[in-house]
Amino acid sequence: MRCSTVRGTGAGVARRNTVLAAALMLLAGLLTACSSASATPVLTWYINPDTGGQDAVAQRCSTSQYTIATQVLPTDAGQQRIQLARRLAAGDSSIDLMSIDPPYTAEFANAGYLAPVPAGLASTLRRRSFKSAVAAATWKGRLVVAPFWSNTQVLWYRKSFVQKAGIDMSKPVTWSQIIKAASANGGTVAVQANKYEGYVVWINALVSGAGGSLVTNAAKGIEATISINSPAGRAAAAVIQDLAGSKAAPADLSVSTEGTAGTTFGGPKGAFMVNWTYIFHNYDTDAPQVAKDIGYTTYPQTLPGRPARPPYGGIGIGVSRFSQHVALATKALACLTSPTSQGINAKITGNMPSSAAGYQYAPLKKIYPPGLLALFQKSLVLAAPRSVTPYWSDISSAIQSTWHSPTSVNATTPQKSATFIEQVLQGKALL
Repeated sequence: MRCSTVRGTGAGVARRNTVLAAALMLLAGLLTACSSASATPVLTWYINPDTGGQDAVAQRCSTSQYTIATQVLPTDAGQQRIQLARRLAAGDSSIDLMSIDPPYTAEFANAGYLAPVPAGLASTLRRRSFKSAVAAATWKGRLVVAPFWSNTQVLWYRKSFVQKAGIDMSKPVTWSQIIKAASANGGTVAVQANKYEGYVVWINALVSGAGGSLVTNAAKGIEATISINSPAGRAAAAVIQDLAGSKAAPADLSVSTEGTAGTTFGGPKGAFMVNWTYIFHNYDTDAPQVAKDIGYTTYPQTLPGRPARPPYGGIGIGVSRFSQHVALATKALACLTSPTSQGINAKITGNMPSSAAGYQYAPLKKIYPPGLLALFQKSLVLAAPRSVTPYWSDISSAIQSTWHSPTSVNATTPQKSATFIEQVLQGKALL
């Protein structure tokens, strides 16, 4: 049979309607069969919202064997998780590839939603990716998603402010130091402390920076040890309490996000801010005087003399087990997460590569100063991913409930938090 276009005949004749309808139905079926046999498969990649980086990479990695099309998930990471989880739980075959926020990787892997990453590709990814990226992409000893981009936070400061305050930013600084400096000189310390995932990111960095963790033995799932009630947890609470009670606290501290922190930092009282890599070019157009005044250094130490553990964020790309094109999607995965693709995405979005090789993408060296690119990579080496557990969503929500608002945090908060997390995981309390 030769496939060809069917042309319409204009007005019908009443007595031929039935015959024509039957013929058209038969032809439609034959045409569908031809299309299915000859059309290039379309791999659908569900992406987190960005400024076009993932679309550019999808276009680059489309081949004569398949085309990669993108579908945009909600802006909020929690809503991204819900949308994907619901569809995967129903065995939805329309999802081929998906961008997954690190905290939810273990949940998807544990539920059996992810197709295996081939051993050869997994070995390559482990070898070239930052250790923090590998840790965030691993569940029960297996790499279950491919690290794509890896974000980290650094300490941004206004050079004019630190000159006025007389602070030497060439040496490591502590949270206590910058809070005191900002308070004494009319400045602010901008953070993320709204009741959302970004606040838990800060808490995790503070606890990790004091030598502790939120959860230990995370692979045990519901039987994991909740370890936030510790000297490290109390050190973290002390930092939050210190900032919340100081003159350096922004007026919107309890509802502050990445965006509001950026606004505060760019305002007349801007002094210090912890935020992600993209912020460096945030002021280029609307506030060039601020852009010229930005300095940067390693994330603040929770305790003097103990290296900081900056937050780790990013995206890993997974292949759905329910995809009708698992083999092709896995092949596409290697291209989507290649160093060149990472570099293209970083150039467009400001979300940095998950590998040192990705930082070798030449255009990045024209967009960012060498010292800043080096700082991003150093920070990824130091970074502390959030606990890799399928119960992260419950743990995070419980932390938000007990640590918010930041003005209520004190030395008893870690103990209250640990108790509530355990009750939630054991089904004895509701979020």
